[in-house]
Amino acid sequence: MGNQVNPLLSLIQLRQEGIPAGIPSYCTANEIVIEALLEQAKRFGDSILIEATSNQVNQFGGYTGMKPADYRDYVWAIADRIGFPRERIILAGDHLGPQPFQHMPEKEAMENAKEMVRQYAAAGYTKIHLDTSMRVADDDPAKPLSDYTVARRGAELMRVAEDAWQELHKQNPAAIHPVFIIGSEVPIPGGAQVQEEMQVTDPDAFVATVRAYKEVFADRGLAEQWKNVIAVVVQPGVEFGDADVHMYDRTDVRALCNRLKDYPELIFEGHSTDYQSPTALKQMVEDGVGILKVGPALTFAAREALFALCHIEEEMIDDPAARSNYIATVEQVMLENPKNWQKYYHGTPKEQALKRAYSYSDRSRYYMPDPRIEAAMQKLFANLEGAAIPMGLLHQYMPFQYIGVRNKRLSMSPRALVKDAVRIICDDYNYATRPNFVSGSMFI
Repeated sequence: MGNQVNPLLSLIQLRQEGIPAGIPSYCTANEIVIEALLEQAKRFGDSILIEATSNQVNQFGGYTGMKPADYRDYVWAIADRIGFPRERIILAGDHLGPQPFQHMPEKEAMENAKEMVRQYAAAGYTKIHLDTSMRVADDDPAKPLSDYTVARRGAELMRVAEDAWQELHKQNPAAIHPVFIIGSEVPIPGGAQVQEEMQVTDPDAFVATVRAYKEVFADRGLAEQWKNVIAVVVQPGVEFGDADVHMYDRTDVRALCNRLKDYPELIFEGHSTDYQSPTALKQMVEDGVGILKVGPALTFAAREALFALCHIEEEMIDDPAARSNYIATVEQVMLENPKNWQKYYHGTPKEQALKRAYSYSDRSRYYMPDPRIEAAMQKLFANLEGAAIPMGLLHQYMPFQYIGVRNKRLSMSPRALVKDAVRIICDDYNYATRPNFVSGSMFI
């Protein structure tokens, strides 16, 4: 079998033909969210892009406990369960570089980063974000990294990824060659404090990044690989914090988007597009942000639905001992192990408690795999599966899902209700990236 073309290259081809083209990049390791994403993708005949980050998944297991091959098999197992074709899943690695190893000097940090990239490429991931934008232990903390330092480290990782793919291709001639994302305008993981002034990427900084990478690639014998670089991460003026969302304003990025026209082989990748309106997302795609990253908004929606079901359970079951106590369990687990939220959630104890439950940053997602939270969710589902939930009660806590149940589009199964909350987020991104798709959020 000959080489298959990476489907993400079609984004470039379409844009060169003057057709706005984009794809959502769903960044999550949550099982019920991935199941919902794949079920929604079954409505269409093309591919879905699912992404893991270097903190979630790496050679040491990340916070999920999974290595790249493990995450691949995890997603595939969910796909097999619901009958979604594996070959329509584009697996991606985000922030692949020294980010998890910043406390180490460059030599050690980069050796770890190389092994991580090697494992992602060897496992068949076909979209790789080479992110070398962060300082490591022996970088001068008083000076920003130069474009050429960032590009040099990125080129080292590119070489490792290419070598790993060549080995994979020998074993599997049908293996698809990865495409690469570069760029250093990467927001703080999980959201920022957007009260500060939002700084859109300077057009000259974008040009400098591209120039540095091209020159370093040429110097290191990688000039031929430039054709596999399809996007540059930029800050298009979108971000979110605990309670604030900086909405997209295309007038703020006009100069940046105009500069992209000089590089027909590239598109932009936008991070932290969570919580943007469907109209804003569509405008981003029209303006050249062809890859729309979304993560916390997906688990936020699932968490919101689980909390709503917990309130319904409290109304339905009088005996507290028989309830799942899902909300209280999440709070207890987060308090006992504060490392994933303590640096991010500030304020009084009450303010911190509200953020643990309701922050847009949704750092509760780090705790979902905890066995106690998982057990509480399964008990919540068991308590409500087959229960005669009054329609008025469903309307009180889950008004959008009420409409689906009323119209016989959606079952009253609690798991289905949670997945429908994720579907609503998916539909906003489908509206932005699929011609003639109408999102219900447009009418809210």
